[in-house]
Formats: sequence, structure tokens, C-alpha cells
Amino acid sequence: MTPSVSLLVVAKAPVPGLAKTRLCPPATPAEAADIAAAALLDTLDAVLGTPRVRPVVALTGSLGDARRSAEIRAVLRRCTVVAQRGRSFADRLANAHADAHRAHGLPVFQIGMDTPQLTPALLAESVDRLAAHDAVLGPAADGGWWALGLHDPAVAAALRTVPMSRSDTGASTLRALGDRDTGLLPVLSDVDDMATAREVAAAVPHTRFAAALARLGALR
Repeated sequence: MTPSVSLLVVAKAPVPGLAKTRLCPPATPAEAADIAAAALLDTLDAVLGTPRVRPVVALTGSLGDARRSAEIRAVLRRCTVVAQRGRSFADRLANAHADAHRAHGLPVFQIGMDTPQLTPALLAESVDRLAAHDAVLGPAADGGWWALGLHDPAVAAALRTVPMSRSDTGASTLRALGDRDTGLLPVLSDVDDMATAREVAAAVPHTRFAAALARLGALR
């Protein structure tokens, strides 16, 4: 089957002290990084199980210092991997869209590693929605967003003007897309704190993510 989009994951190497620090406490830095590694591996499983996509990962951080680095490296061999570029998170997102498009010449559908509840079916349905719109945006329950799909990667430059990691980031992103026909995807919770981590893990109990939380005792 001919791929229809580049399915881009913007990811951070799960290094203790740098990954999922808002889970500390109750998690230790190493435990938080284990949870981040599990979320990344679950996300990549969903991406690799999605039909008609080119998997691309825009990565920052040192995999050599990361938890579960061997597992992550093995999965990344099945993806196109590009380094994140830019000083701000918004710059890195915009550049990741450009680099993913440059790699394969396809529209780009971008997600992060904070939604380990994603499934190939939900990703396939969401990617298909892009065919009917100029752009698609997946709102997050905390006011941010979990997915952004664009036919034209140059449009991602609008992200440089959007304040990130705020309760109005989703609304600001929608405004930055202007008068383009933007379809809205289902609202998902992304994992930023322990309360949301518990909620997501309870919904997907058979994932690596839920197992990592269970080892921490966070579900009890």
C-alpha cells in the first residue's frame, strides 16, 4: 500500500531527571523515566501498526543515557529518525514538520509521546480525516493538543507564534491556523501529571505504560 502521510512522533529520550519530571514525586527520576520510556514504546507500537503511513521520529536527548534504550533503539530502526532542531519547543515542532515532509514528500500528521492510549485504529481514522481538510487538530483535555495534521508543512511555521504548554495552547493553535479548513479530532488526555497518568493507565491496562505505573504502585 502506498503511504498517504508521514506519521511523525516528536519525542524526548527518557533520561532520568529530564523526562516526565512532573511525576516526581511520588515517582523518583528513574521511575518517571521508566514511565516515559513505556509511553514512547507504546506510542511507537501504535504508529508502526497503522497502515499506509511512513513512521518518522523527531528525537531530542541522549538515548545512551535513556531508560530501556536497547528496546527503543530496536524500534527506531523501523522509523526515519531526525534530530529536533530549534531553541524553543514551538521551533522544534515547526522544524520537525518540515524535516518529516522533506524526508518523504508527504503530508505530515504529528503526535507526541504523551498519549500511550493511542491505537492503530484511532490513528488510522485520524489520519484519514486529514484527506478531507486542510488541517486537523486533536484537542487535549488540559487545553493543549495531542495531534496536528497538515498538508502543507510550511503552515507549521505558525506554531512559532503559539505559547506552548498552557491551558490555551489548543485555542491559540487553532487561531494560528487562520481560515484554513481545520477538522477537529477526538479529545484525549495527555500524560503530564500523576492523576492523568493513573486515568490513562486504567483505560489501557495491558500496555507497557500501565505496567510501569503498576510497578511504581501508582494504581493502588
